[in-house]
Amino acid sequence: MNNLFINSNDSDYIPNSEAEAAQQISDVGDFNVYSDKKRIHCVSIIGQIEGHDILPPNAKTTKYEHLIPQIISADTDPSVEGILIVLNTVGGDIEAGLAIAELISGTKKPSASVVLGGGHSIGVPLAVCADKSFIVPSATMTIHPVRMNGVVLGTAQTFSYFKRMQERIVNFVSKNSHISPERFRELMLSTEELVMDVGSVLDGETAVSEGLIDSVGNFNDALDYLKNIN
Repeated sequence: MNNLFINSNDSDYIPNSEAEAAQQISDVGDFNVYSDKKRIHCVSIIGQIEGHDILPPNAKTTKYEHLIPQIISADTDPSVEGILIVLNTVGGDIEAGLAIAELISGTKKPSASVVLGGGHSIGVPLAVCADKSFIVPSATMTIHPVRMNGVVLGTAQTFSYFKRMQERIVNFVSKNSHISPERFRELMLSTEELVMDVGSVLDGETAVSEGLIDSVGNFNDALDYLKNIN
């Protein structure tokens, strides 16, 4: 299958080789792919999801203020016929991750996601927010309770906030996948999977059998799904 990549910031630019296309992808972070004359907008979500606080410069991050305009632009661009989300993320800021996930789930364009490497923590809602989700067999997904950094007051109000934030994640994931809220909470609060923590780690096939992800597949499977939508 021959796919033609172009720089998403210059719709008239066509790379002369696959190497040049790959360089454009690495420089931009989001890109378009022409496949069978369909224009699919691809967005990569990698490293740590950065929220309102700036992370150290040596950390690989996905900045929500960069990603949100890209997704809105793709959704409102008449020439774009689908959105593909490629994930390899350790998680990060909860509200930033949920904001991106809600935005993708509300797009009018057909969407697909593929988990490569990992879709951990707040990466779980990001993995399930598309119309169709895929995961490679070697990838893993970590499900755990909400955690907070910094100074936390041990009061009833704090625990109530934690619980409400956690329920936002549970409700979003169960709404956008085939896993029940009860089963997702069980995986989230399991004490048998992680030695030093609470939660569960699912490999690709287990994530599918649990109903969290739709199908085991790779980048091209997700692309084929979008290509074949009328």
